[in-house]
Amino acid sequence: MAEQTRFEGTQSYIATEDLKVAVNAAVTLRRPLLVKGEPGTGKTVLAHEIAKAIDAPLIEWNVKSTTKAQQGLYEYDAVARLRDGQLGDERVHDISNYIKKGKLWEAFTSPELPVLLIDEIDKADIEFPNDLLQELDRMSFDVYETHTRIEAKERPIVVITSNNEKELPDAFLRRCFFHYIRFPDRETMRDIIEVHFPDIQKTLVTKAMEIFYELRDVPGLKKKPSTSELLDWLKLLLHEDMPLEVLQDTNPNSAIPPLHGALLKNEQDVMMFERLAFMARRQS
Repeated sequence: MAEQTRFEGTQSYIATEDLKVAVNAAVTLRRPLLVKGEPGTGKTVLAHEIAKAIDAPLIEWNVKSTTKAQQGLYEYDAVARLRDGQLGDERVHDISNYIKKGKLWEAFTSPELPVLLIDEIDKADIEFPNDLLQELDRMSFDVYETHTRIEAKERPIVVITSNNEKELPDAFLRRCFFHYIRFPDRETMRDIIEVHFPDIQKTLVTKAMEIFYELRDVPGLKKKPSTSELLDWLKLLLHEDMPLEVLQDTNPNSAIPPLHGALLKNEQDVMMFERLAFMARRQS
């Protein structure tokens, strides 16, 4: 990758100006880019698109509630070694046979400068980010079992996503370049839809977006539909060849939009939307 390469979005990913600035600043500083935002706003996809834009390999580390920072470095399978020893396997004489490389190890030793995605870091326990601090700072770590040090020849581009489920430590935040992906406004949303459905009828988009944003504005909604859910809904409307008149229907008995299962994901929201949002809209 050429050093002057800048991220300007891709044909399949609409990036706002402030997001482009954030990505390019993080790449220039080689600090981890911490991306927050509500689910479905394209945080994870961003790392894929950065890798695509700069023609870099992508290494994904999907964090779970049980994930430990050590797993990103390496894991030593002592149980397998003990079992092989009991079976007389010759492999036991080389301890490196029982060392499993983690995602940080892969990123540090990648022959090409990679994009490392640490996805949903807030799912892990509160110590997880702090445990990564030293390795992310030094870009090196020791494999104690083999007495070797793994060092990055060049700092990988690190993208870390968070759904804001829990606060991250201040010491960790200080080492990151931060960006919050705001929910797309209507103009940006139109651009996103145009990328995914270039030939879609503009009247259908206008009406679907009107319903979508009204739905998101319903107070007390447990889960607001996201960009990805709007795209799913439009895909279904097109697949089912849904007549525009169905969306424009003003019949008070048609309280919920067609194929609403793509937008509303729990029964409380369905009931609330039925009772409050569309009742109010139909009556006005």
